[in-house]
Parts: sequence; structure tokens; C-alpha cells
Amino acid sequence: MLFTEAASKARTLPDNPYLTGLHTPMTEELTLEDLPVTGVIPAGLDGRYLRMGPNPMAPNRQKHHWFAGDGMVHGVRLQGGRAAWYRNRWIRSDAVAKALVEPRTPGPRHLFDTVNTNVVGFAGKTLGVVEAGSTPVELDEMLQTVRYTDFDDTLKGGFTAHPHRDPLTGEMLGVCYDASKWRALRFVVLGPEGKVRREVRIPVKNGPMIHDFAFTRRFAIILDLPVTFSLAAAITGHHFPYRWNEGRGARVGLLPREGKGAAVTWLPVDPCFVFHAINAYDAPDGTVVLDVIVHDRMFWRRTSGPDSEQCAFERWTLDPVAGTVGRIVIDPAPQEFPRPDERRLGQPYRYAYTMALTDPFLGTGLFKHDLVEGTRQAHDFGRGRHPCEFIFVPAHADAGEDEGWLMGFVIDADTRTTDLVILDARRFEDAPLASIHLPHIVPPGFHGNWIANAD
Repeated sequence: MLFTEAASKARTLPDNPYLTGLHTPMTEELTLEDLPVTGVIPAGLDGRYLRMGPNPMAPNRQKHHWFAGDGMVHGVRLQGGRAAWYRNRWIRSDAVAKALVEPRTPGPRHLFDTVNTNVVGFAGKTLGVVEAGSTPVELDEMLQTVRYTDFDDTLKGGFTAHPHRDPLTGEMLGVCYDASKWRALRFVVLGPEGKVRREVRIPVKNGPMIHDFAFTRRFAIILDLPVTFSLAAAITGHHFPYRWNEGRGARVGLLPREGKGAAVTWLPVDPCFVFHAINAYDAPDGTVVLDVIVHDRMFWRRTSGPDSEQCAFERWTLDPVAGTVGRIVIDPAPQEFPRPDERRLGQPYRYAYTMALTDPFLGTGLFKHDLVEGTRQAHDFGRGRHPCEFIFVPAHADAGEDEGWLMGFVIDADTRTTDLVILDARRFEDAPLASIHLPHIVPPGFHGNWIANAD
């Protein structure tokens, strides 16, 4: 069944690679119930698959950047072997609330209030998050925006688009930066109850963009790379004012988990850019192993979205004593949106899942990397079918590292539909266990997570 729950925003959108084709923004909020399914949804899946991405209401063709549109969260509720519902909802920023003629969303703001990058569950709450200056938003079970939050007045600035939960401590960690503060980052630690218990200021220069980070038992790992705030881009009205800074050095920082900002050990690395770290862990010899997706450079020729020429899966060995970064290419194929079994974050691990990539940042298939055996498997969804980020969901609390399911949206360009696809991680190349069918395109977005039912 179909219910339209907000006024249609139908319009002719301008010609922009991130405003047309598969990226054409949705123009209304939908609720679909009792979704059709091919195959069998595993009975152990009881919760919501949520995914966030930009969905601009009134884009400017000349200035629009993929990373800067109004946020929209998409969700599918799985329960008892059924796909109970699909919903998509705009995040109620001031601009969106005004456009929909709704009351202003309560809660504290910081710098801006467009939240469009990731949706996570933590401390019993569902949070939409973004980097560069906004506070998070709390969402209810049905994906409506409830409030903006600074974690009960404990967050002193913006948050991050990539917080990571340490499975050993239950804490949520993040490296945060504010677009208005070019000389410092903040390492933020939220306790399991959902309040900031620790915040460390880390001096930097030029206002670097830091989308993600990694951690080990000993360190938080800071990626200070040559994409920095561009005053020229900001002055000319570009909504995403970050550009490749030719000639600026690149470095990786090792911050002791309970240390001060002055305790960071900085290691130089050749100029490159990393959106996403996969995982990191402490090696027995005192070095740190960091797995990352590496781009040769970024935001150097295109003002609408990513524009690297080379991209690869690399392993970096960080030696704090020698002050060096050793780099090995694990897989030279272009790929992005990596996800491991997050129960292994900060610890040695075996498997990583990535999205095979084509320009402009569109998925063509999935890879499963076995980092012990040094092998790679590929899953092909068929002609004209484009996967987005897939996440790993363990089958049960004590499941093996690849004992579980992979889940993500797959867009069919020919039929202009989308499936939520569920794969058996151990039978990666086999046909999907289940495909949950949506009668429209869910535009390629960024990040999401599985949030299990609290019961």
C-alpha cells in the first residue's frame, strides 16, 4: 500500500551529474507497507535497515555538490520474515521545515543544521549525523525528526559523519571538525550512556576535511590530508567549500586514546586522500596496521562531486618509533564504501566488504576480501544494477566473523526500481537470500546501519 505523507515537490531539475539520472532527487515522502519479496528474509532479522543521503529540495545547478543537499533517511522494517514497511523522510532542518510549512525542529544548532550523511544507533537512540559543524538529530521509530541534540549539553561543537563504536568499551568515538575553525580538530568520546566524557583538541592547519578515522586499543588515528577549506569556494557561494590543496603536506596522527592533543605522533605520508578507513589494530611489534581506501587526489577538477583518477584498497603500517608509513596495495581495483564486521573494530580481523566503483562514484558490484588468505570474491548483481554501500549483520551474538548477512540497496537502472538485497556472507557469490522490492529509485546516498529491535 502507498501513502503520500508530504506535499509533492515536483519540478524540472537542472542538468547536473548528481541531480539527474539515478541521482535524481525524490520529490515526496512515501510509506509503503507489506513490501513484495523474492526469496526468504532470514528469521533472525528483526529491526530496521536505515540509510542516509542528500536529497536537495531546491538545488542550484551551478553551485550544487553531491555532499551538500538536504538530508533524507530511508528505512525498511524487517520482522518475522516480512518487510513490514519502507519510509523515506527529509531531515527537518530549518529550510526543510519551512518548505513543508511545519514547526521548527527543537534542539541546539551549531554552524548549520543540514544533516545528510549517516544514521546510527547508540545509547537507545537513532541519530542522523554529518560532519563539519552540525549537531546530530534524533529520529523516532518511524524516521521523523524529533530534535537536534548536543548529548545533554556535553558536545561543544559539531559532530562527525563517521562515529565508530568500540566493541570492547561500548564507547562511541569520533574525530570532529568545524568548517569555521581551521586550526583544530576534536577527538570526542561518548560513554555508553550517550554523553561526552572526553574531548581532545588537536592542532592542525588550513582546516582539513576529515571524513573518517580509525582506532586501535592504544590510538585514535587522524588522517590529516590535503583536502582543506577553500575560502575562494566559500566566497563564490559553493555549498561544499573544500578543495585539493596542492603542495600541502599529508600526515597520519597517532593520538593515545587517553592522551592530550600534544601527545599526537605525526607520520608523513605521500599526498593522497582517504574518505574511509576500513579498520585498524595494534601489531605485536609496536606498529599499527591501518587499512584504507586511497584516492590519488580529490576535489581538484570537479565542483559537483568526487573526482579522483585512481583508487585502491591499501594497507598502511604506521611505525611511531621510526616515524614512517609503509604502504602496500591489497587490491588496485577501484572500490569504496568499505565495511567490516564491526564487532572486530580496533582489533585484528579477516574480512572486508567493499563496493566496486565506477565514475561518478557508482557501484558496479561487491567485493569480499579475505585478508588472511589474500583472496577476493566478487558478487555481480547483473546488467544495469548498481549496489550502494552494503553492511554486515552477524547472525547472532557469538557468530563467526563472516557468519551473517550482507544488506544494502541495489538500483536497477532499466526498470528504475530499487531492491533491498540480503546476501549470505559465507556464500557471497550465490544468489541473494532475499530481495525486497521498491517501485522507485532510492538515489545513491552515503551511509547507514542495521538497528536491531530493542526487544
